[in-house]
Amino acid sequence: MKAKLEYIWLDGYAPTQSLRSKTQVRDNFGGTLEDCPMWSFDGSSTEQADGSASDCLLKPVALYPDPDRRNAFLVMTEVLNADGTPHESNGRATIDDDDDDFWFGFEQEYFLWDIDTNLPPGFPPGGFPGPQGPYYCSVGAANAFGRNCVEEHMDLCLEAGINLEGINAEVAAGQWEFQVFAKGAKQAGDETWIARYILERTGEKYGYSINWHPKPFGKLDWNGSGMHANFSNGQMRESGKEDIFTRICDEFGKNIDRHISVYGAENDQRLTGEHETQRYDQFSYGVSDRGASIRVPWQVAQDQKGYIEDRRPNANADPYVVAALMTETVGAALA
Repeated sequence: MKAKLEYIWLDGYAPTQSLRSKTQVRDNFGGTLEDCPMWSFDGSSTEQADGSASDCLLKPVALYPDPDRRNAFLVMTEVLNADGTPHESNGRATIDDDDDDFWFGFEQEYFLWDIDTNLPPGFPPGGFPGPQGPYYCSVGAANAFGRNCVEEHMDLCLEAGINLEGINAEVAAGQWEFQVFAKGAKQAGDETWIARYILERTGEKYGYSINWHPKPFGKLDWNGSGMHANFSNGQMRESGKEDIFTRICDEFGKNIDRHISVYGAENDQRLTGEHETQRYDQFSYGVSDRGASIRVPWQVAQDQKGYIEDRRPNANADPYVVAALMTETVGAALA
């Protein structure tokens, strides 16, 4: 039986990469990652190579069943140069520490975007809906918009084996969120990118593109879209020592610019100090404080065990690069 392998990669566009994919049909596919061959593509069409030396390589790194196509699989790949070295656009290759000790939970916010109206569903032509407030975790046609697309996306992710932990309508009309949990930085990035890919493809059926911009309505009184990053390692989950969390937060505070530089493009538009954010050029942490850079959950503060949440990463941030830097900063704090 012939199988369809959808090779998925990140292009070289800056400052925000996009997903690309193409299909390979194979006979007698064994159904494992090892059965997925290296492939190539025209990097001159994706801002990843010059036309005079255009071949880039696709190295398969994760495999998922594709529930939306018959006899099909989703193949997450890394982009390599023709000599086999990681391409400069390859954020996954920046991850040094990828054992199961680090756990990540990414809260991915986004706007559905109607390609006919060039607005999110729920926005009237040429105007705005009522102020945000009734849309968060809403139900009913007056407040929840695009649910069919969002529900289908959730079902497809679960069928594909993505560890999707939930969805909810967000604070603005047409804005939604899904949550992905994984052990290991590379797996967290793989699953988040595949979930994004499935969402983009599901939106095609409904006439929605997916808007990952952190603040699509600029300075208007609408919340932006983030990718809040919840993270922990074994010491954080097990030690019970208060200074563990203080040391980690202090280390993050020493590296504001470095973290913001990889937390997604145009984050200054979202991290303004309003709408449950700390300013992009300042740092704070606090228990249950959703206006801080890092929120320490109440129960974690009581037990001195668990995880913390960095609320600064953008909706358009690369989860590979975010996770890579977080593991590095935590390692430096606890060295």
